[in-house]
Amino acid sequence: MSVGIRHDDLRRRNRAMVISAVRRAGQPSRTEIAATTGLSHSTISAISADLIQEGILTESKASEPTALKRGRPQIGLALNPEAAAVLTVVLSLNFLSVAVIDYAGQVIAEEQQRLDTLVMPREELIGECMAIVRRRLQDPDLDVGSVARIAMGIQGITDSHARAMLWSPITPLTDIPFADILEREFGIPATMENDCNMMAVALQWRDPNRYRDNFIAILLSHGIGMGLVLKGQLFTGTHSSGGEFGHMIHRPGGALCRCGRRGCVEAYAGNYAIWRSAMGISEDAAPTDVGDADMRALAAKARLEEGPEREAYRRAGEALGFGLGSLFALIDPAPVAMVGVSAAAFDLIEPALRKAIAQTAGGQHSESISFDTEPNELPLIREGCAMRALTFVDQEIFAPGVQARAGKHVA
Repeated sequence: MSVGIRHDDLRRRNRAMVISAVRRAGQPSRTEIAATTGLSHSTISAISADLIQEGILTESKASEPTALKRGRPQIGLALNPEAAAVLTVVLSLNFLSVAVIDYAGQVIAEEQQRLDTLVMPREELIGECMAIVRRRLQDPDLDVGSVARIAMGIQGITDSHARAMLWSPITPLTDIPFADILEREFGIPATMENDCNMMAVALQWRDPNRYRDNFIAILLSHGIGMGLVLKGQLFTGTHSSGGEFGHMIHRPGGALCRCGRRGCVEAYAGNYAIWRSAMGISEDAAPTDVGDADMRALAAKARLEEGPEREAYRRAGEALGFGLGSLFALIDPAPVAMVGVSAAAFDLIEPALRKAIAQTAGGQHSESISFDTEPNELPLIREGCAMRALTFVDQEIFAPGVQARAGKHVA
């Protein structure tokens, strides 16, 4: 009996390795998969034959580099887009979106809408989230039985079990178990993810050379958030999603933050904080929603001349720099991705940020710290949610060799 169990475990592991290699490489040949995984050619041939028969993989034309090699062109393997589908839901300040993603990772349908998240009652907010998912699932062009997973990303703190939104700056509501609600409503396994964590997951897939073992994704938008990867693994807390960089204290008793506390990094570097400072509004004033167009105009003015606008970005850079410097004192410097509308103004933020880092214990190698920018967070959050869901399908549904598709869900 134990021999059978070991054989099943080995088979599952090998199938998972082949599927993962195809997902990462796109359309690799069997020879390329062997080089990546270390599996024998005979093992890969047998596994790929099974996966093709089960409709998980398909054969494809050889990629251009392979086609240029001498000898008979090798046939590539690709993920079958029709093998399964996943849904991603992204809820942020006054914004809700849903997308249907096929098994190959391509968006096949999406919908977006504006919401007034700050004032919506609990049942109305939940109802809007369920309604937008329901509309996608009722699409006559979608095989509902193929939908294997729903991944929801939200700005705010989620629990460590990826089931509930514990707190969010986009709404005064707390403790909403979105994953459980989605599962009850639609009978599809679901998870509830922190948006910045999903940005980090997406970056790891997009650019594994830069974003591999240790790196940081910082959201510079309505709020300040962080996704942290250490030793290749996404960092989460024991009780929550962790990584609440924006609510580390920059100045005790300082400016009012959206979280209700004072002196947070976000209270100096969030969009509302930069706007508040540039407009000469009191630090005691309640944070307000500032549109992306207004922030772009503010940055343009700050680039033109010295004044309160440029000073506001300097203060933002200082808050971010001291926060990152303290973090680097713990984990050592690592690549950083700045994401969101204010990442487009990073040229205004970076000088003060680097100066602040250099004054901290984590700033011993401040000049070697590298930053990338991405001005639009939605594609990253959605991509991270999609990859979280698709890799679950890879590892927990298809790798075991269960003779079922997405219609037979694994919780």
